[in-house]
Amino acid sequence: MDLAAAAGMDARLARWRAFLNPVEPSPPRFLFLVRCGQDEPARPLLWPEHRQAREEWAWSLYRNQCDRTRWLADDAVPSLSVATGTEIFAEAFGCRVQRPADNMPFALPLIHDAREVSGLCVPELSRSSLAYLFEMADELRSRAGPDALLRLVDLQSPMDIAALIWEKSDFLASLLLAPEAVRELAAKVSELLVAFLDEWFHRYGTRYVAHYPDYVMHGGLTLSEDEVGAVSAAAFEDFFAGELATLSTRYGGIGIHCCAHARHQWGHFRQVPGLRLINLHQPHAVLVEAYPFFAPGIVQLHYGFERPGPVETWPGLHPPDRRVIYEVAAAGPEEARSLADRFAALRA
Repeated sequence: MDLAAAAGMDARLARWRAFLNPVEPSPPRFLFLVRCGQDEPARPLLWPEHRQAREEWAWSLYRNQCDRTRWLADDAVPSLSVATGTEIFAEAFGCRVQRPADNMPFALPLIHDAREVSGLCVPELSRSSLAYLFEMADELRSRAGPDALLRLVDLQSPMDIAALIWEKSDFLASLLLAPEAVRELAAKVSELLVAFLDEWFHRYGTRYVAHYPDYVMHGGLTLSEDEVGAVSAAAFEDFFAGELATLSTRYGGIGIHCCAHARHQWGHFRQVPGLRLINLHQPHAVLVEAYPFFAPGIVQLHYGFERPGPVETWPGLHPPDRRVIYEVAAAGPEEARSLADRFAALRA
């Protein structure tokens, strides 16, 4: 089932490309995603030993998404999901992983003291625990065809991954007490992260769907940046800003998700070079400030903002020159089609 067979896919991809290009002079007024997921298969546990079940789930999900494009004319793009938790890079460095039967897997800290950082080696990618993710992606791509988009694995920033490897309270204290050890660990994480992304983009191309939320990127990388909520603005400048700028420059842009209470870091987010999209998960009262705060060329897709009226009123809730992606849930196919028609008429 090749992606090219999905209805209207060329037009959808072209809209995403224009919308996330900050210098595009005439982007679409907005993009919209109608969520109608009642027929989605249940996801298996994200354990390495469940690889085959994960592949079958991802294939079934992809087929459902392709089918949905034939009757639902929103901006969603099907993708092959190599779903993971946040643990994958910490695990590659040697962290033990807790895998509860009723929740997502998570890494347990390996380092508890700054003196342990120097002894930590950067794993070789092909011999690390990350290697099987490429095998899963290869299998899914072989089924779907070369034009199928992959959904990127769950990525965090190097500092966020370092905070998983290093016991959190000691890690945060070390920002002040042992900053060079923190930088050393983050640099080691960056080395592995870059090796992974270089190989991923070499194999599967630079057009893909972000891990979360599911927006389409043409070049660039996407990641989560949550530890900034627990540190000062000065710490962002010292430890986070440089690595985000380096990654964005290397890959040609960046999309950032943050679900931390990090209003004090918005100015730093806005200054990240090549920032294409910001996704915040905050209460409505906070997000009211976000839409006018971020520059017109930066796409915004936030969770927690309340839009109580009909969809026809939604664009009027934000400054007219802001690029906004709307999400709306539908109870079933009939309502989903109706919502899509109303959004399309509004955008025409």
